[in-house]
Amino acid sequence: MTMFTQEQIKNLLTNKNVSKCSLKSATYNPQFKVEAVRKYYEEGLSPNTIFREAGFDLDILGKYIPKDCLKRWRKVYTEKGAEALLRENRCGPGRRQKRKEFKDNEEKIKYLETKVKYLNAENDFLAKLRGLKRE
Repeated sequence: MTMFTQEQIKNLLTNKNVSKCSLKSATYNPQFKVEAVRKYYEEGLSPNTIFREAGFDLDILGKYIPKDCLKRWRKVYTEKGAEALLRENRCGPGRRQKRKEFKDNEEKIKYLETKVKYLNAENDFLAKLRGLKRE
């Protein structure tokens, strides 16, 4: 896993195609994503060339990042179109997910009761595991 130094983060944030940057990853502007996919398909440019032309230092990013990003962006573009890429918000572990919508309060109550039962069962299981460890 790539870990950026503070100096590298500052360098990446000077690029107009980066909207955010943390120790572990950079977030690219949606317009750059669409333009990168367009250049890949229409101009036949390689991912590394696209990123280099956009002002990225591949020694900082890593040589496989452009390929991985383009692969992910092309998939979104192919499945959902450019508009989806413009509003894409990756949602994985540790990220907020879309809230569950309920038809009425009855459905919400049923969902929450089921969730409470599940969490209680999980707590009981963990308590038993802790008990087994002590013995």
